[in-house]
Amino acid sequence: MEIFASGSRPTRRANEEWFTGTVWQDPVIEAPEPARVRALRVGFEPGARTAWHTHPLGQTLHVLSGVGLVGTRTAAPRLIRAGDTVWIPPGEEHWHGAAPYTGMVHLAIQEAQDGQVANWLEKVADADYLTVPT
Repeated sequence: MEIFASGSRPTRRANEEWFTGTVWQDPVIEAPEPARVRALRVGFEPGARTAWHTHPLGQTLHVLSGVGLVGTRTAAPRLIRAGDTVWIPPGEEHWHGAAPYTGMVHLAIQEAQDGQVANWLEKVADADYLTVPT
C-alpha cells in the first residue's frame, strides 16, 4: 500500500500543445503495471479546453465543480455541471473544457494501453468551441 499525502505532488500546468487556455493538473493515481488506471484532477479556467483527442480504452470524466463543455465530431457541445459523469468510448474523437465564462474542474479517469492513455489531435477551433451547446 502507498499513501500519497495531500500536497506531496505538485500541481502542474497542462502541456500547451494539447490545451487552449490555462489548465492545471493534479495527479491522483498512475497505478503501476499490471494495473492500467490513470486519474488526474484537471482545473480549466474560463474558456480553456483540451485539443481533440481519443483514448484507447475510453475515458470517464466526473465534474467536481463549475460548468463545462464536452464535444464530439458529430454533435454540438454539451453542457456538463458539478456532479455529472461522462463516459467517452474508446476511439471517440472528443474534447472537453470549461464554459466560456465559467471555470470547471473534473476528475479524468482513463486506462493505459501499451503505456498510452491518449492520442492527441489538432486544437479545437473557436467556431467548434463556441457552437451553441445542447
